[in-house]
Amino acid sequence: MQETLLEWRPAIDEAIADVLPREVDAAYLESYFGEPTFEYDPESIQRALADPIWDLLDRGGKRWRAVLFLVFVEAFGEAPEDYLPYATIPEILHNGTIIVDDVEDEAESRRGEPALHHRFGQDVALNAGNAMYFLPLKIITNNPGGLPESQRLAAYEMLMHELNRTHLGQGMDICWHNEREVRATREQYLEMCACKTGCLGRIVARLAAIVTDQSAEVERHAAEYAETVAVAFQIGDDVLDVEHSLGRAGDFGKAFGNDIREGKKTLLVLHAIEESDPADAERLADIIAAEENTDEEITEALRIIEASGSIEYAKDRARALSEEALAHVDALDIDRDAAEQLRSFAEFVVERDV
Repeated sequence: MQETLLEWRPAIDEAIADVLPREVDAAYLESYFGEPTFEYDPESIQRALADPIWDLLDRGGKRWRAVLFLVFVEAFGEAPEDYLPYATIPEILHNGTIIVDDVEDEAESRRGEPALHHRFGQDVALNAGNAMYFLPLKIITNNPGGLPESQRLAAYEMLMHELNRTHLGQGMDICWHNEREVRATREQYLEMCACKTGCLGRIVARLAAIVTDQSAEVERHAAEYAETVAVAFQIGDDVLDVEHSLGRAGDFGKAFGNDIREGKKTLLVLHAIEESDPADAERLADIIAAEENTDEEITEALRIIEASGSIEYAKDRARALSEEALAHVDALDIDRDAAEQLRSFAEFVVERDV
């Protein structure tokens, strides 16, 4: 799967540049957004949108959502190259959500560099992140594949449904983050992931099914596969944050103890608090709730998580979700090579170390 990601990334970035060029000028603004009522200021739009967005995109990111979209398109019997503009939709949406997430979480870094609100200011970051929720809709409006109106309407309605659910997930996450008490259950945490991360996965699969005109049953199995894999991916991210901080993961691109510093009630934290002795559980909850932590306190929290068996528990839960996703692959009537790619991707999200 790593080879597929590397192979497609340049083409995906080129397609994103068609939506938002690295260099904005009046001609692009008029062609994409319509003639101005009075006069656009390309320089301001360059500095407030194009520069911060490409600053983030150029830092890396796996582009797995766009690639998975193309894998689905090929599995459904179409040429991926013909659908590249649509592949950018989930990728742009994802990057928009993480810009806003970083502001809401008061994150210090993203992909190994200062979070955008630290580099460009909170106002610019929020505007850029929010713009990335809406820019992809123009792709459907411009209709590069010549889709009939029924498919375009289905794509719009799907995006509105799934994007609204992402905000349910983010709302839960924010509320838990702002509360001192650790009250979320493991199943509530997984539901938060299903909304916040899983819905972006569902967008990938459902959009591929809609633009290639698949049946409702095919769309359902593809969506449930992608949602399940996305939740497993999020759990894997939580595990990597801990393992990176313990010195056991690759170059993860986040600060030491990032999730603990941000007070995140991850699946590992919830499990550790439930499974540790009362004194350790209370100590972990206190560290998570603190406004600031020393490196020594972060290390203490990591050791409590490790001693409780929470790392292995989370890995096992992610592997179980990956296995669940494979059942949906088996339900799709696709050729062996396409099915193998989907199986490989489900394995990749739980076995990766970056």
